[in-house]
Amino acid sequence: MRIVLMVIQVIVSLILIGSILLQSGKSAGLSGSITGGAEQIWGKQGRGYEGMLSRVTSIAAALFLIVAIALVAIQR
Repeated sequence: MRIVLMVIQVIVSLILIGSILLQSGKSAGLSGSITGGAEQIWGKQGRGYEGMLSRVTSIAAALFLIVAIALVAIQR
């Protein structure tokens, strides 16, 4: 069981790294980070490529945390 979870963890990690690296930058300096935060909270996500990458990143991050917690629980 531990080996299976470790393999899943590696796969999810690679997906998470790839999806983060494929996303384009949304800000240009300090002013972009201030306005970008409000846009990210209140703005709409695109339904295209960026929206898909954002969703993949969110799902991979959640899976990463779940598998990491499961690995710690199994180890004890």
